[in-house]
Amino acid sequence: MTVGCTLGDEETYETFKPLFDAVIEKRHNGYKATDMHSKDLNWKGLENGTFDKEYVRSCRIRTGRSIRGLGLPTSCTRAERREVEKIFKTVVSRWTGDLKGTYRSLGEMEETEIEKWISEHLLYDKPVSPLLISSGMARDWPDGRGFFVNEEKTLVIWVNEEDHCRIVSMQQGDQGTGGHDMVKVFERFCTAIDAVEAEMKKDGYEYMYSSHLGYILTCPSNLGTGIRCGCHVKLPLLSKHPKFDELLAKLRLQKRGTGGVDTASGADDGWYDISNSDRIGKSELQLVQEACDGINLFVKMEKELTAGNAIDDLLANVN
Repeated sequence: MTVGCTLGDEETYETFKPLFDAVIEKRHNGYKATDMHSKDLNWKGLENGTFDKEYVRSCRIRTGRSIRGLGLPTSCTRAERREVEKIFKTVVSRWTGDLKGTYRSLGEMEETEIEKWISEHLLYDKPVSPLLISSGMARDWPDGRGFFVNEEKTLVIWVNEEDHCRIVSMQQGDQGTGGHDMVKVFERFCTAIDAVEAEMKKDGYEYMYSSHLGYILTCPSNLGTGIRCGCHVKLPLLSKHPKFDELLAKLRLQKRGTGGVDTASGADDGWYDISNSDRIGKSELQLVQEACDGINLFVKMEKELTAGNAIDDLLANVN
């Protein structure tokens, strides 16, 4: 919800094409109405995705998915919202192995329990932003809302928040193979994405997708892959460098505070949430690779600055 307009269903783009073409081109780095999207969920193609654990403490990849034929959260009926929840509840109930976990409906939970899951960053909160409320996201709250979490708490699926679902793969601290292992996070992410779609298709459902827009989500800012690949990275010195913001722009990366989109960057002892800026026009593998390459470079620069060395040569090599 960052561009001031939303889609209500899969047909919204075609209905208001001139408006959305202009918004998409502005938000997505010049992406044209004639451009075609690409996808690639081959996690084995990721290189240099294991970071120095002294500088990277968590890895996270999220995306959204919408179910073809049903209204998006901005305009869906109560019956459609409940159907979306039923679909995802059925899908995850069939999972075994590493994906196995539990689905919970918010309407069946006590407020204290909901707050506990929110505090662990495993559950979304009730929409309070004027943008979300005015677009219809909070209607009938908490009816039809819920979430799935696997047994290791490294995979979460949020149902009927801003999108039909948000799929999040993550590791922090000593979880799994460690909070510095983006390769494992990406592997789990790709596995879950494919597993959801495979189970949905058994019941006659599929994702909203077009060759131009990629995966269709509620906010135009998330069209394409919908991917946000981010890490908590410790950059107390590099973040103060006068070229840091310019470096981020060149690498198509963005910084946030570690508490989320509305928190101050670097407020937590030099820790930043670094993630990709682009969503569309590049594949999932490309975007995750670009994030990993940038974060590895940042860590290298931070080490040089810590040792008292200049980073002019490293900066000069970034186009």
